[in-house]
Amino acid sequence: MRVDGKPLRTIWPAADESRVTIIDQTRLPHEFVICELATLGDFEVAIREMKVRGAPLIGVTAAYGLAIALRDDPSDTGLAAASARLLATRPTAVNLAWALDVMRADLFGLPIAERAAAAFAKAGELADLDVAICDAIGANGLALIAKIAQRKGRVSILTHCNAGWLCAVDWGTATAPIYKAQEAGIDLHVYVDETRPRNQGASLTAWELGQQGVSHQVIVDNAGGHIMQHGGVDLVIVGTDRTTATGDVCNKIGTYLKALAAKDNGVPFYVAAPSSSIDFAIFDGVRDIPIEERSAREVTHMRGRTDDGRLETVRIVPEGSRVANPAFDVTPARLVSGLITERGIIPARREALATAFPERLVLVE
Repeated sequence: MRVDGKPLRTIWPAADESRVTIIDQTRLPHEFVICELATLGDFEVAIREMKVRGAPLIGVTAAYGLAIALRDDPSDTGLAAASARLLATRPTAVNLAWALDVMRADLFGLPIAERAAAAFAKAGELADLDVAICDAIGANGLALIAKIAQRKGRVSILTHCNAGWLCAVDWGTATAPIYKAQEAGIDLHVYVDETRPRNQGASLTAWELGQQGVSHQVIVDNAGGHIMQHGGVDLVIVGTDRTTATGDVCNKIGTYLKALAAKDNGVPFYVAAPSSSIDFAIFDGVRDIPIEERSAREVTHMRGRTDDGRLETVRIVPEGSRVANPAFDVTPARLVSGLITERGIIPARREALATAFPERLVLVE
């Protein structure tokens, strides 16, 4: 996608493969800052502190982190230890474990002297694969938008959190159909949930939609149901950090409430779900998906730009008030109209997922 009119990915390697460059997403939308990751510790911090975030991008970043770590210790012990450290950075998004599993499967059988170079090459393959998957999700989701456009003209879409190109290597998941629709000349408008407490919608989705020239409005998290009641939303598209084998969807906190409002108002609720985010080992999302509990400070404090241009962090919650900060919730499959995958739009059901991705079932068994 584009930043100031120039094409860019969210992560890219140095020519000499000694480091990797990322966009520091904690600095957006007020500052565009890129930073280099050159050690395993750099990658751990980047993932844990959400300089990179979004399930697909976390997975690719971890793959590159493992490749960098193997330059210092490519032994079996080193490979296992680096994988464990990266896996511990974020618990909910399954792409992290998926990417590390793919990397280990390719590397353990290689001579130790060849592992570092092979790991870097494999990480690059996973980055390109992510772009291809998101591109296909965009093409498949475009059909949904085009059908509404034929009937209504302008299409209004609501999305939650940031499942844009910033959450992936390029295109994004939930935004890929939007960008494809824009390319196709479809008139569309996007309602962007602010997505408290980290405001990924207001800070990230709005920023990237603005960069791409897509019509949009930021709304407070609790406004979506009201807009749906008044016929303002034609389609909801969200991303996913982990989808179960039965079609339950784990996404940023507040997604479940949007699904309930969509169901009550007859608004189609679709999830852009790359296969790397599907966990075929879990069947009950509410019971079994680990939900990350993040720092209370994300709720108690907010960062922004003052009218005179200064960046400040202020406290918005009274001293002494206790805070709960679950980062994700689970939307049951019964509320999902369909999963937009790289292999087509499929029902959020166990048999449909098994048919679409039979090779993943073999890996689980």
